[in-house]
Amino acid sequence: MRVTWVQPEDLVGHELRQAREEGKDVDDVEQRWFAAGGAPAPGRGASQEPVADELRDLALDLLDELDALERPLAAEEPEGFEEILAEANPVSSRPGVDVSGRIAGAWLGRAAGCVLGKPVENIPREGIRAIAQGTGNWPVAGWFTAVGLSDEVSERWPWNKASRPTSLAENIDGIPEDDDLNFTMLGVALLERCGTGFDALDVAKMWMDFMPAGRIFTAERVALRNLLEARIPPETATRRNPFREWIGARLRVDAYGWAAPGDPVAAARMAWEDARLSHAANGVYSAMFMAAAHAASLSDPSAPACADAGLSVVPARSRLAVALRDARELAGGDWETVVDELYARYGHYHWVHAINNTALVAAALYAFDGDFSGGISAAVQGGWDTDTNGAAVGSILGALAGVDGIEERWSKPLGGRFESSLPGFDGIALDELVRRTLAVVASPTAA
Repeated sequence: MRVTWVQPEDLVGHELRQAREEGKDVDDVEQRWFAAGGAPAPGRGASQEPVADELRDLALDLLDELDALERPLAAEEPEGFEEILAEANPVSSRPGVDVSGRIAGAWLGRAAGCVLGKPVENIPREGIRAIAQGTGNWPVAGWFTAVGLSDEVSERWPWNKASRPTSLAENIDGIPEDDDLNFTMLGVALLERCGTGFDALDVAKMWMDFMPAGRIFTAERVALRNLLEARIPPETATRRNPFREWIGARLRVDAYGWAAPGDPVAAARMAWEDARLSHAANGVYSAMFMAAAHAASLSDPSAPACADAGLSVVPARSRLAVALRDARELAGGDWETVVDELYARYGHYHWVHAINNTALVAAALYAFDGDFSGGISAAVQGGWDTDTNGAAVGSILGALAGVDGIEERWSKPLGGRFESSLPGFDGIALDELVRRTLAVVASPTAA
């Protein structure tokens, strides 16, 4: 069996790319890898053919060698929480406003945005446009459908295989399971167990108790492997983990923002503790950005204010901060032109990297204030990690709109019911999730 995201011979190519993005000189390592018969990173999943033991051993050695290289951007992109804040400009806290109503809207909005993006996840922007145009849904304004889609388009741009049976207009019946929702529920369970004062080891224990390896991916799967090899954070995030700046940590943090209404710094601290289990640098900052924005969504009056709160906890000289400021500057224009420019500047990153995806989310928040339907549709239409970005934008805009501000065409098919493989969450109702979330708001010790 070939397991994705952990085979050493598959990780070397990913690490070479990641190291170059961090400014490291890896030409010599790359030459040695290819001279020995090593291959580039697989385009999708795992490579299909086993390699010789000698090549696998070399892969492990080279991964360790690459890990040991100094980070040229260490000053601009620090790792410690206080050092991060010293490089940022955090906004002040504000009192929460209608916290119960906003959390309910955020849960519903997150689910709607996630389900909207699920069937086109991993389909490039060109394909999303072809599908939407082929069914009279361009610009995207509603659920995707296979009804009326030509065989030519569907064969060229096949739906996400796992999501097609549950996430098209003709078959949505409740909220299907998704890691973007499982990890949000896990955040609630963590806060129930540990309160808001948890640390990265508490997060690790939750993963061991709740998350089977087959349900987590990329950086999370590598971090779990490292935990099982008796490594502890932050080494779990950096050891042989080329996915440390991908998007995974960002999708885990909604509950931390909701547990700190109006306090972006408190939310960012929780996100930092969670993220450093599996991510580093901009992978961590994206989680801090998102948690701070979620905290602001329970107190602030607008989506741009939430995005600004998120930006305020990101180191100002980091690559993510540059991308977020670009998103803010671009957001006033035609949406497709905005996305074109984001792709021109950040399209070299992997489609699930934190920097490009978080810039797209920020642009949607700046551009679609007060427009829930427009915001989630624009985020998904923008491509890259469609379900994760739809969920993030939906959570913020849903909080600001409240349940009553989200059109029934989004809420009714979902039925207020979530599917999940997490113990204690399968079949859970929206009202119960809101109740459990409210119970852990600003709880410094276990509930």
